[in-house]
Amino acid sequence: MSKRPTLDPLMLTQFTGSQNFYRHSLVREVLYTEGVQYVADAAGAHWLLDEIALAQRNIIPVNREDFQVWDLKVDAAQAGVLTCGDGNGLEVYSKHIEFTDFPEPGIRFYYANWVIHLPSEY
Repeated sequence: MSKRPTLDPLMLTQFTGSQNFYRHSLVREVLYTEGVQYVADAAGAHWLLDEIALAQRNIIPVNREDFQVWDLKVDAAQAGVLTCGDGNGLEVYSKHIEFTDFPEPGIRFYYANWVIHLPSEY
């Protein structure tokens, strides 16, 4: 069994605004912040950015929401659930992730104005 990557909680708290934005390679109108780039690199989670970006094109209940809260919850068995909510408690999308090496307990991102943010960056 391979070792899961880790995220440094102290490092995550340092992202409070973004000077640089990164363009998603598949959905070019979607951008993401420096904090999100850190998470993707440190946790090997570029696939998670793909899920969020592609949902903007392909999942109507998701792309109807101007503001989105994306939660990846990961358990000890290395399974996960990715959900998208409207920020007011309404879940508009959910996907079971059979296996992930993303660190427990998971991560939360916000999506607004075509940009994926860490909550501290919004």
